Amino acid sequence: MLLAQISDLHLDGSRRATRRAVRVMDHLRALPRPVDALLVTGDIADHGTEAEYEEAARILAAPFPVLPCPGNHDVRPAYRKALLGEAPDTGPVNRVHRIAGVAILMCDSTVPGRDEGRLDERTLAWIDSTLSELPQETLALIAFHQPPVELHHPLPDSDMLERPGDLAALLDAHPRVAAVLTGHAHTAAASTFAGRPLIVGPAVTWTLRMPWEGDDAADRDQPPGLAFHVLDDDGRLTTHYRVVI
Repeated sequence: MLLAQISDLHLDGSRRATRRAVRVMDHLRALPRPVDALLVTGDIADHGTEAEYEEAARILAAPFPVLPCPGNHDVRPAYRKALLGEAPDTGPVNRVHRIAGVAILMCDSTVPGRDEGRLDERTLAWIDSTLSELPQETLALIAFHQPPVELHHPLPDSDMLERPGDLAALLDAHPRVAAVLTGHAHTAAASTFAGRPLIVGPAVTWTLRMPWEGDDAADRDQPPGLAFHVLDDDGRLTTHYRVVI
């Protein structure tokens, strides 16, 4: 299975944000082999307005499935209404998608009004029940916005996922989860969590400059980034990062 991942579009009505998002989507649509699905791991809108989600829906339209989850800049009622075409609601936006025989859980780790993330009791229960209902041989991926581990930069590490042990304990009971995918940090990164690969998707809007690269955190000159994930039948995930010039 071949997946693409983009994150942190921060669409705000500006020409810059629109052009960068369009550039990435044009690149994905033009691939000689289409991806099986595109994961969009949060902060799709910058202010969470319906107009921003209406633009996102137009930009993200594609001949392959597009699987979003919200980030801390997203606002659930407008996200549901203008991006998903659902009735506005303030509850967590959790969805499971079955792509090429793999279950992909797009989870809502947002806490309204805060930048830190948390998988609340309702979402943890949904993850547990969803994974428990899968056939034993089915592989799964879990995606949400805030990384559950430190990335060694004070900006994302100040508002990472709270109470990551709750998710780690849950994953211990579900060995068929092959990897955890997140966004939020604006840097392409790879680590581990609960014995699984933890993959952080790069941002479309700007790239995080690490402390050893300079003091100004936001590198706005870097081109937008994306990740390609290949999941094989043995459950091994291989990730390739790209920038789109």
